[in-house]
Amino acid sequence: MAEPLILTPSAAARVAAIAQRQGKPAILRLAVEGGGCSGFQYKFDLAETPESDDTVTERDGVQLVVDPISLDLIAGSTVDFVESLGGAAFKVENPQAAAGCGCGSSFGI
Repeated sequence: MAEPLILTPSAAARVAAIAQRQGKPAILRLAVEGGGCSGFQYKFDLAETPESDDTVTERDGVQLVVDPISLDLIAGSTVDFVESLGGAAFKVENPQAAAGCGCGSSFGI
């Protein structure tokens, strides 16, 4: 079975750096909330610990955790960290998203 989520090496490295700077565990929580310009939006946060029903993906000692409701909307996604002239940000490549927006942080299904 394919992994439900993929955390790229660049995203893992960025999470590790942020977590170290903040003195927190290297656990990135990705959640989906209603809102944004396309119906849903991605929310990133550092977590202290995974919840018992979270799906956990790990790369290079960094964990990506997602709750079951959010996972239904983002299963198969890749979480990357990209730096460009416009800035640096976490980016979700979501194969389920039928629509997106210019900000890259919201999507529609």
